[in-house]
Amino acid sequence: MELDVVVETPMDSRNKYEMDQGLGRIRLDRTLFTAMQYPAEYGFVPNTLAEDDEPLDALVLAAERTFPGCHITSRVVGVFWMRDQNGPDAKLLCVPGNDPRQQHVEELGDLPWHLVEEIAHFFAVYKEIEPGKCSEVRGWQDRAFAEQVAREAFARFGADEVGSM
Repeated sequence: MELDVVVETPMDSRNKYEMDQGLGRIRLDRTLFTAMQYPAEYGFVPNTLAEDDEPLDALVLAAERTFPGCHITSRVVGVFWMRDQNGPDAKLLCVPGNDPRQQHVEELGDLPWHLVEEIAHFFAVYKEIEPGKCSEVRGWQDRAFAEQVAREAFARFGADEVGSM
């Protein structure tokens, strides 16, 4: 499954940006309290609604850092589950759909084990010393399950994946 991901926070950033859905603008939400940086391009899938009543989160393993607001046509390879202070929080893991260097990546198992664990570790501790925030890691599920999560988020929003790109 390919879908658009809108980057809010570029990889290697400690600044956490978020789209103000009402205004259609990206705002600085906060700077991470931990000495960590986002391990991938981080953003959301437009025209979706996740279980936390926000657009579905997504990470894209791009070769280079992009910028807030950049749209990336992405291929889903898995989903990471965590829980934060707002409840269940699914995060799709994707690769750029048109990057020949990532053409072989179809499933989580096609990625280096250490990279997948590094992403999980980031989300386990990135809110650790931030007042009023928490995170609990739930683990990974495969591409088929991730695609189902995306289809459900499009349906919750009232869109289908073809019409939402």
